[in-house]
Amino acid sequence: MLARIPQAPRTGIPPWLLATAAMAMIQLANALSVHLIAGVGPAGASWMRMMFGAAFLLIIARPSLRSVRRADIPLLIALGVVTGYMTATFLAAVERLPLGTAVAIEFLGPLTVAGVMSKRRSALVWPALALVGVVLLAEPWSGSADLVGIGFAVLSGVCWGLYILLTQRVGDRFSGISGLALTIPIAAVATMPIGLPQVVTGDVTWQLVLLAAGVSLLAPVVSFGLEMLALKRMTPTAFGTLMAVEPGIGVVIGFLVLSQTPVLMQIIGILFVVIAGAAAQRGGRRDFDSV
Repeated sequence: MLARIPQAPRTGIPPWLLATAAMAMIQLANALSVHLIAGVGPAGASWMRMMFGAAFLLIIARPSLRSVRRADIPLLIALGVVTGYMTATFLAAVERLPLGTAVAIEFLGPLTVAGVMSKRRSALVWPALALVGVVLLAEPWSGSADLVGIGFAVLSGVCWGLYILLTQRVGDRFSGISGLALTIPIAAVATMPIGLPQVVTGDVTWQLVLLAAGVSLLAPVVSFGLEMLALKRMTPTAFGTLMAVEPGIGVVIGFLVLSQTPVLMQIIGILFVVIAGAAAQRGGRRDFDSV
C-alpha cells in the first residue's frame, strides 16, 4: 500500500503526480543518454547534461546570490556534488546494465531512507526484500553478472538517498526552483574533472550537442524541478515509498526506447523491489504551513 501523500493547499496538482511525472522524465532522459554515452562516455554524458541544465536554469530562474546565507553554502555544495555524481554513476551503470535493472539496484538508496526514517523498525525488512529482488535481477549464479555495473548502480543509490534528504532541505530554504538553479551549476563543476576529459577525447558532433541539450531539459531541468516542488510537501519516507514504481517505469522505458526485453526472472526481481518499496511505509504525511 502506497504512503498517503498530502496534496498542496494552493495548487490543484498533487505532489505525488509531480513526482511521478519527474520519474518518467528522468528514465526517458537516461534512456536517451545511451546515445550520448556512445559518443562521449557516461561521465561526459552526465557532465554535458549538467552543463546545459545549469545554463537553462540560470536563464529561467535567475537566482539571487544575495539570498544565499553563509550557512546555506555547505548544503548547496553537498546537494550539487551528490546530484552530479548520482547522475554520473548511474549512467556508468546504464552503460553496462539494462535500464530497469540499474534503476532497481539504485532504488535501494531511497528505499533504505524510507526504512530508516520510518518510526516502525519493522520497516527495515523491506530493503532486505528489495535486495532479494536485486539478486534475482543480477543472477550472480549465471556467472554473467556485471559487478562493475552493479557497483556503479549501488553508488548511485547512495547518492540518491542523500539527494532526497538534501533536496528537501534546499527546497524548504529556497522558493520555487531557485535552489535547483544554484545546485546544478555546482554539479557541473563537481563532475567536470571526470566529464570534460571524456568529452574532449570523444566523438562530439552537433547532433550530439543538440541531443545533450534536449536531454538536459528532461533531466535535470524539468524533472529535478518537479521533484524539488514535490518534496516541499512530502516526507522523505513518503517520497521514497512513491519511488517504488520507478524500477517498473525503467523497465517500460527500456523496452520502448532501447528494446530491452526483460526475462521472467528479471520481471520477478523487479516485482520484489516494487512491492518492497510500496510496503516500506504506510504513512508519510509532512506537516507544513505554506508552500
